[in-house]
Amino acid sequence: MISVISMAGVAIGTAALVIVLSVFNGLEDLIRSLNKSFDPELKIEAALGKSFELQQDFLEGIKRIEGVEIVTQVVEDNAYARYKNDEMVVKLKGVEDNFVDHHRLDSNIIYGKMLLKEDGVNYAVIARGVQKSLSINKLNNMYTMQFFYPKRGKTSGLNPNNLTNQRVILPAGVYAIEKQYDMNYVFVPLEFAVDLLDYGQRRTSLEIKVAAGANIDQVKSRIKKFAGDDFKVLTSDEIHADFFKVLQIEKLFVFIIFSFILAIASFNIFFSLTMLAIDKKKDISILAALGSGKKLIKRIFLAEGAIISFMGAFLGLFLGMTICLVQQHFGLVSMGMQTAVIDAYPVKMQFPDFLYTGISIIIITLLASYRPAVIASRTTMRDHI
Repeated sequence: MISVISMAGVAIGTAALVIVLSVFNGLEDLIRSLNKSFDPELKIEAALGKSFELQQDFLEGIKRIEGVEIVTQVVEDNAYARYKNDEMVVKLKGVEDNFVDHHRLDSNIIYGKMLLKEDGVNYAVIARGVQKSLSINKLNNMYTMQFFYPKRGKTSGLNPNNLTNQRVILPAGVYAIEKQYDMNYVFVPLEFAVDLLDYGQRRTSLEIKVAAGANIDQVKSRIKKFAGDDFKVLTSDEIHADFFKVLQIEKLFVFIIFSFILAIASFNIFFSLTMLAIDKKKDISILAALGSGKKLIKRIFLAEGAIISFMGAFLGLFLGMTICLVQQHFGLVSMGMQTAVIDAYPVKMQFPDFLYTGISIIIITLLASYRPAVIASRTTMRDHI
């Protein structure tokens, strides 16, 4: 009975660890998919500073690299935005017309359309948070968004209008991805941004769409070789490398904490085997009288601990996998927030999590079994004469 309780404790702890690690994997995958809706497949930026002077031969050289399908010039900087009586600081992102061919925001447009230029008229695609902050209830041609940016170099006069560049543009669409993007970004045509921000031939980055079937890592390597040390070539994950590193550290600490909890739970195995060794002293002394050595008796008790650990680990892994599959298909546990990107907690099972969890459980429970096995092996026939 005690062994069954110990096995159940191991199984529940194992299942809990598998489920928590799978939730971390699911959240990481969800964040990665959200980033890919906004980030390019590859991004070229200056190794030092926030912008670089774009040479035409450099741009043409990038376009000719095998595996590169689209190269989009980008100018990105903070700007002051105003709509009617509301105002805020936004992250203005000027992109070339071929940006729409990336099709990254198409599925995230919730109002209006993905439009940057039509019949010579410039349009802006704004984030949902920007729309709410500026109280842009309807997208029409009646009111324009105003953008302001400090003029470079010396300015003269006391008129505040002489201190800033000012441009107006019509909002055409609203997108929604995730809070870190939805609160800041406004997409505008490249020429509009260059004119407002006074960037000239400087660019903050080049965004690359990789050709279908091409290997991103190989394309990145070719671009890096061509661009040299003055530029960084980043994938979507590398753009957010610090965030994913923190997520992996959190996952590691969760694994360690749950392992400690399982180590505490393994005291059940220690006490149950110790009580078994005390209760079976007479039987152990008979085995000793029949010629069983200490090593054999020790192996018997270690085998008992192994049975508990292996069965508990197997049942726990199976239970954890079953719960994860149910969550994947039916979403029983919801996020509990109306503004959540998805309704239910995402889970993703990975084989290494199952492997490391199983190994750690077996090691912990076998260590808990060792001391009772030593106690049992010290019992001799003389103890019960």
